[in-house]
Amino acid sequence: MLDTSPLTAAVERFADRLRAMPQSRLQQGAAARALELARELSVRAQALEAPPEGAGAAPAREMPDAGVFVVGDQVAVAGLDLAQALRAAAAEGTPETAKAPSEMLDEAVRLVERAEAGATR
Repeated sequence: MLDTSPLTAAVERFADRLRAMPQSRLQQGAAARALELARELSVRAQALEAPPEGAGAAPAREMPDAGVFVVGDQVAVAGLDLAQALRAAAAEGTPETAKAPSEMLDEAVRLVERAEAGATR
């Protein structure tokens, strides 16, 4: 089983920081940066969960902009969804041409860390 705790810890830390930020800070770009991250994590999770192309695959759904006070929860939900999708992909095995779930996990952790650094500076 793939250990996704680095991703869940990074996501939860960033989400908590966003929830604690004042409105002014969120409006200065932190919320936009976080929403961008949530959307990217969501797209990655949907790609892992989607049936193979041609088997009725639906286009990825975009995370809505629900406002600056919700973005912490959106990051948390998208990150935890991705962690679950990565665990499932690791358990099922991946085609040789696809990236390994562990590699996708490392990329996702880096995305979260970069977004957090950009939003909290």
